[in-house]
Amino acid sequence: MKQLRIGFDAKRAVRNFTGLGNYSRLIIDSLARRYPDNRYLMYSPDARPNRRLDPILGLDNVELRLPATATGKALPSLWRVSGITGDLRRDKIDLFHGLSNELPLNIEKSGIPSVVTIHDIIFRHFPQCYKPIDRKIYDFKFARAARAATRVIAISECTRRDLVNSYGIPVGKIDVVYQGCDPSFSREVTDAEIENLRKKYCLDGPFIVTIGTVETRKNQLLAVKALRGLPEEISLVIVGRQTPYADEIRRYIAANSLSDRVKWVDNAPFAELPVFYRAALFSTYTSRYEGFGLPVIESLSASTPVIIASGSCLEEAGGPSTPAVNPDDVDDMIHQCRHLIDDDTHRSSVAEAGHEYVARFNQDTFTGKVMEVYDKALTN
Repeated sequence: MKQLRIGFDAKRAVRNFTGLGNYSRLIIDSLARRYPDNRYLMYSPDARPNRRLDPILGLDNVELRLPATATGKALPSLWRVSGITGDLRRDKIDLFHGLSNELPLNIEKSGIPSVVTIHDIIFRHFPQCYKPIDRKIYDFKFARAARAATRVIAISECTRRDLVNSYGIPVGKIDVVYQGCDPSFSREVTDAEIENLRKKYCLDGPFIVTIGTVETRKNQLLAVKALRGLPEEISLVIVGRQTPYADEIRRYIAANSLSDRVKWVDNAPFAELPVFYRAALFSTYTSRYEGFGLPVIESLSASTPVIIASGSCLEEAGGPSTPAVNPDDVDDMIHQCRHLIDDDTHRSSVAEAGHEYVARFNQDTFTGKVMEVYDKALTN
C-alpha cells in the first residue's frame, strides 16, 4: 500500500483541552503510531502552547501546517473554510479529515476525498442551551459537511440516527466508529497518588465523582439531589469547568444544607482524572443527551462503576451492566447509589462487567476502524 498523505482540520487539537481537542489529538496520535509509514499534516489557523500536543508534534511523521499565503495568515477564519484547500493541493494531500463536525466549504470542488466526524447534533435536541445564531451556524456547517464528505464518521449509533433523521444523510454513507479512550484511564493508579489527590483537594471519607462541564444538559444536579438519601459520610465531588448552571446547583446545596458534602474542582489537570475515578466509590454521568459520553468509558476503563442516564447514547457506552436512570428520577438515582454503596459484591460485579465491556473501545480497534473508513473514502 502506498504511503498516504493525510490532512486534518487541527484547530481543536491545537486550541482545545477537552472534548473535541481530546478526540482530535487521540486520533492523530493513534494513527501516526499504528501506521507510521503515512504522513500526517495538521492544519491549524495558528500555533499555541499546548503540552498535550507536544508529544504528537514530536513524532517524525506528523507536521503542523499554518496558513501558507498572506491572505490566509491575515484572515485565518476565511482560510479554514475555503483557502485551506489550496494548501491541501500544494501539499498533495490524499485525504482530508474534518475532526470536529466541519469541512471546508469547497472541499468537493477540490477533488480531495474527505471524511468528517460528526460528534452530535445536540443543539437540535436542546435548542434552549444555544444562542439562535449559533444554532443556525451549526445546522448549516454540520449538514453541509455531512453532505459534502465522501464518508461520514458518527461516534455512536445515536448520532447516526440523528444524521439520517435530521439531514437525510444516506445511512450507507455513515460509519459508526466508537471513540477510543486515552490509555491513561486504564493504567494502574497507586495508593500514593490517591492519597496525594485527597490531600490536595481535602477529600475526606468516601465520595462519588462526576466529571464533565457543569452545564444544564449534563444534569449534575441529579447527583446532588440524591445526596439527601445517602449516608451522611458520602460526599460528591464535581469536577469540571463551571457555567452559570453551577449557580443553580449552589442554590440547591445551600437550601438543603449540603455544603459540607459537595466539593467543587475546576481546572483539574488531565493526568488527575484517572486518579479521581479510581479514588471514588463510583461515578455518575446523568447527562440528558450526548453524542457518545466519553466519561462513561473513562470511568469503566478505570474499573470504577458509573451510573448513567437513559434516553440517548449512554447505554451504548456503558453496556448492559451499567445502571441507568431517568434523568429526572431522584428516587431511582438514590436507589442505584445505595445499591452500589451498600453492596460491595454488586459494586465489584458492575465494575468488572463494565471494564470487560469497554474493552471494545480500545485504541487499536478505534484506529483500525478509522483507517477502514479512509480506505472506503479513497476507493469510493
